[in-house]
Amino acid sequence: MTGLARLVRRHWTRWLPGLVLTFLAALQVTGWLRVDAVERLDTFIADLRMRVERPVLDPRVVIVDIDDRSLTAVGRFPWSRDVMAQLVTQLTRRYGAAAVGFDVSFPEPDNSSGYTVLRRLAERELKDVPGLAAQLETLRTRMDYDGLLAAAMAGKPVVLGYATSGSLAKGVLPRPAFTEEALNGRTLYAYQSRGYEANIARLQAAAQGAGIFSVLPDPDGVVRSTPLLQKIGTGYYPALSLATVAVALQARAIAPLWMESVDSLSSAQRAGGGLDAIALFHPEGAIRIPVGEGMTTTVQFRGSGGPHGGAFRYVSAVDVLRGAVPPALLKDVIVLVGTTAAGLNDLRATPVSAVYPGVEVHANLVKSILDDSFKARPDYAVAAELAQVLAFGIVLTFALAVLAPLPSIAVSVAALALAVLANIYLYGAQDAVLNLAAIVLLIVALFVFNVAWGYFFEVRRGRALVSRFGEYVAPELVAEMADNPERYTMEGETRDLTVLFVDVRGFTTISEGLPPRELREYINRYLTAMSQDIRDSHRGTLDKYIGDAVMAFWGAPVAFADHASRAVATALLMQASATRLDREFGRRGWPALRIGIGINSGSMHVGDMGSSIRRAYTVMGDAVNLAARLEGITKVYGAGIAVGAATRAQAPEFAYRELDLVRVKGKNEPVAIFEPVGLDATIDPATRAELDEWHRTLALLRARRWDDAAVGLAALRAAAPERALYALYERRVAVYRVDPPGPDWDGVTTFDTK
Repeated sequence: MTGLARLVRRHWTRWLPGLVLTFLAALQVTGWLRVDAVERLDTFIADLRMRVERPVLDPRVVIVDIDDRSLTAVGRFPWSRDVMAQLVTQLTRRYGAAAVGFDVSFPEPDNSSGYTVLRRLAERELKDVPGLAAQLETLRTRMDYDGLLAAAMAGKPVVLGYATSGSLAKGVLPRPAFTEEALNGRTLYAYQSRGYEANIARLQAAAQGAGIFSVLPDPDGVVRSTPLLQKIGTGYYPALSLATVAVALQARAIAPLWMESVDSLSSAQRAGGGLDAIALFHPEGAIRIPVGEGMTTTVQFRGSGGPHGGAFRYVSAVDVLRGAVPPALLKDVIVLVGTTAAGLNDLRATPVSAVYPGVEVHANLVKSILDDSFKARPDYAVAAELAQVLAFGIVLTFALAVLAPLPSIAVSVAALALAVLANIYLYGAQDAVLNLAAIVLLIVALFVFNVAWGYFFEVRRGRALVSRFGEYVAPELVAEMADNPERYTMEGETRDLTVLFVDVRGFTTISEGLPPRELREYINRYLTAMSQDIRDSHRGTLDKYIGDAVMAFWGAPVAFADHASRAVATALLMQASATRLDREFGRRGWPALRIGIGINSGSMHVGDMGSSIRRAYTVMGDAVNLAARLEGITKVYGAGIAVGAATRAQAPEFAYRELDLVRVKGKNEPVAIFEPVGLDATIDPATRAELDEWHRTLALLRARRWDDAAVGLAALRAAAPERALYALYERRVAVYRVDPPGPDWDGVTTFDTK
């Protein structure tokens, strides 16, 4: 099986759900699948983008605020038209504003001067008063507040505002930007209203333009976009913002721009009748305004709104009336007259604030038109979103299935950051509004799915590994194996390992001399100490207990290059533990504890072996059998540890005392066996001298120099009378001196028993 085939076989169950999630996300961004929760998240992200954007004060647009201070000074609103006339005069003649747009309307005549009442009295009840009628005629112009306002607006760049309504037709509509007839048979979809509440005829005739100040909130009541043109009857009428900029720039026309080729239209553009944009033509060129469905545009809210929002300068209306505003603030700027007073009900819910002044909604649109910068979904939006979904989805699907937890987290976070940063860049630098929710949810879903899979399947497999190996190896090894369970298996394999056997000397006698309860404690204390030395100190694998014997090995399931060294170090530690236990046992009156250890390295078969009834993770082979034989013959040489030549070669950092050349039962080839003394670097001079003398004496014996060997052994016995090895060889030399071996003698000791 090839590497690719193995990869597919191993991960296809994780890849398939990931590809399904990617496919669902692709359906969402292309519009074939509409999930309300995803769309709400897109709306939330769009709102958040605006909230985090820091405003910069634009001096070109100023809001004249009919605020609470103005209401206190002038009186309750609506103000009489003579006051509004004074306001217009101040803004246009004194301050020289480029345009004045009213976010208020004048749908009814103003009779607050009382002239109509006086005229009626003069014609009826007071008709006999001499000169009254003539006097009233001289006052007519001064008391005609609508006339005063019309006169103030005449020839000035004033734009009135008006509202659309359900069916009521009140006031006089301004001239439309264009009509159905001007479309030459094309269809242009726009929000249509049957009614309107416009301004009275004389005021509308005096103004240079008028615009719709009605906004259309989303279903949740939040204003996020607004129509730039609405249809009333057969005419298309501009919004207040568009109409005000048109007057300020002395625009010649507002007209639709059409796509050149119908074949290249997106579904959204087809739904708009093939409309590309709205153009505002003025003497210095044209401003192209991209629009969406229904000729709407996204309002780019800047700041939190209001006098302290930071995006636009607010000037109190009463200060304008009194002439208290520095002239430089209003010279050649676009002025929008509106209100922030809570009682006048012109506060809107927006993405940046729940109480946002309605007049500032128009101010933001004015700024976008002046800057020729609009946040809008570009023609390539769906294609870009689809490309993102497919790229991130496919890459993460295949990558997360094969990566470890930490790399998976890093890759997922990087993908999420890349998607978000790309979206922010396109929004800030290109004014492109791209949806982000589908790609964010896809990345999160793929990550969560792979984490869940890892928990429910990989962790479960890891737990199974812990359960199977926990009895054999040290906890830290189990933890290491659980991190990468796929690297470990109980399947049989052949490896180069080191195996150890340890047994208690004279256990039969010990068991006969202790009561059962004390014997159980004796053997449990001994087995616990040996097991801890094997598992915890040098990370060995505990194979099994065989009565009072313990079997262990190194190099599996976790591979160690220094498995032989670990085994030898463990054996020395076990002998030290046995000495400590022997002292404790002696204080309790228990029999002495003496142990023998056999170690051998070599190729052996390791894995889960046994019957259908009971199985165990163990090792088998000739190298294992030799280790068992070495443990058995340690008592012959009076040595605590006996290791084979292969172990000695693989653990050269220890100093050794050669014991013999032996031929154990079941093997024809002789094997050199050694007793480890300790780390070579830590051997004291006396011990090293003893080892050198012993190896010199052993060489004399093998050279058949019996007398010289006897002298050397006598010296060694005198220096270390407790060492049984020297006594053993003294007896052998004594026999050889009397009865020398034949010429074919090779110095090998043969053992016929196990």
